[in-house]
Amino acid sequence: QVQLVESGGGLVQPGGSLRLSCTASRNNLGINVLGWYRQAPGKQRELVAQITLGGHTNYADSVKGRFTVSRARVGDTVNLQMNSLKPEDTAVYYCNVRGPWGQVWGQGTQVTVSS
Repeated sequence: QVQLVESGGGLVQPGGSLRLSCTASRNNLGINVLGWYRQAPGKQRELVAQITLGGHTNYADSVKGRFTVSRARVGDTVNLQMNSLKPEDTAVYYCNVRGPWGQVWGQGTQVTVSS
């Protein structure tokens, strides 16, 4: 069974930056889409950003111009560079990958933006 290992969450002040990374425990999985979702307390999980096998990206309106999703050239790794962070970005961030076989979620990593 595939597992996703996430890293990079933490506490940052408003205006700061964080970089999240997510790597699949196995390679050559036929992954089509990699992405990041987030869930704040009392809210539904929402898409933050995703990237397809062909490099097409999609972002939530709230993060456009501040966040950048990228995929490593080798291996099934997806990164999320988060700049100009705001308190409303505080949430648990989940990595998600999808292929013809279905989808897998990471365990989540906490991002807290606070002064």
